[in-house]
Amino acid sequence: METVDLVRQHLIDPAVCFRCDACESVCPTGAISHEDNYVIDHERCDGCGTCVDNCPSGAADSWRWVRPDAIHDVAAQLAWTELPPEAMTAVPPPATGRAQGPIAPPGAAAPALHLFDAARPALATLLSNQRVAGAAADDEVRHLVLRFEHGAFPVLEGQTLGILPPGLDAHGHPHFARAYSVASARDGENPGQGDVALTVRRVTRDRAGAPMRGVASNYLCDLAPGATLQVTGPFGASFLMPGDPATRLVMICTGTGVAPMRGMIQRRSRLAASGPMLLFYGGRSRADLAYLPMLEAMGPGRLDLRLALSREPGQSRRHVQDLLPAEGARLAALLTDGRTCLYLCGLRGLETGVAEAFTRIGGGH
Repeated sequence: METVDLVRQHLIDPAVCFRCDACESVCPTGAISHEDNYVIDHERCDGCGTCVDNCPSGAADSWRWVRPDAIHDVAAQLAWTELPPEAMTAVPPPATGRAQGPIAPPGAAAPALHLFDAARPALATLLSNQRVAGAAADDEVRHLVLRFEHGAFPVLEGQTLGILPPGLDAHGHPHFARAYSVASARDGENPGQGDVALTVRRVTRDRAGAPMRGVASNYLCDLAPGATLQVTGPFGASFLMPGDPATRLVMICTGTGVAPMRGMIQRRSRLAASGPMLLFYGGRSRADLAYLPMLEAMGPGRLDLRLALSREPGQSRRHVQDLLPAEGARLAALLTDGRTCLYLCGLRGLETGVAEAFTRIGGGH
């Protein structure tokens, strides 16, 4: 057998990728780019693992041993529908290692992963589709409940699933799956039934504000009860709840980032005894906050809710990070308690402001 020192190349699995931009947005070396596929320039990638930590589907946690003269270039990756096989001309050298990705909290239930894909999706029926936020039709947030044909879809709070929109894209290819966080507890939207809830905001503009029509969001927002959907997943092995119900939960979210928090709150509310829950929730106005009546009805004895409104008439503009200093003493105590877990979900850049606020809190305590 020919002896060759192989190279470990970092790739993104096009069959699993959600095309959500989570990897490209955090890559510190600019190695990731996309057209239809998200791809990695081997020469620019330093294997730091930042994109792996930020990938909701696990697609970025893909690696292949390749010959040095057979590195997969960007042009080749853009044309893939699945990953290529590994080189088999030599025993690979030991891995040099990369940043350790996030791990689940101690005692968290082992998640089911990648049970269904685009070639073999799960089938679900839409039970209900209700608006839960948004004053205008082009800016609404809807709550969808799905029932799966072959029993419960095994998801845990904090996991995501993929929705396959019907039809073809501009290139004549089937649409890729879009990722949505599960917004219900592991035993279902209604206890024991296994139905899964999603939170979907209708997308009518791109990040620059130009008009566009989001493929999956508009498909889901317009879907009538009784329709059949194709679902992939589950995905996500780290954004999970601790097994101990006494664990303290600190949750910080904006917009539809409330979806996984709702699932966690729902789960905790069904347990006989549970630790304290503190939720910092941000949006433009009260009308823009999904599930607000339900959250407020829980009361401070079960959920301590803090709201940040950036465009509420008659009120000063506030963002979620602006709420944290007022809770500094409590947060400092929670963050030094080994039973506390902190969760963030929402708009890109949220973690930057939150990290800065925690730095100030830590310095003062």
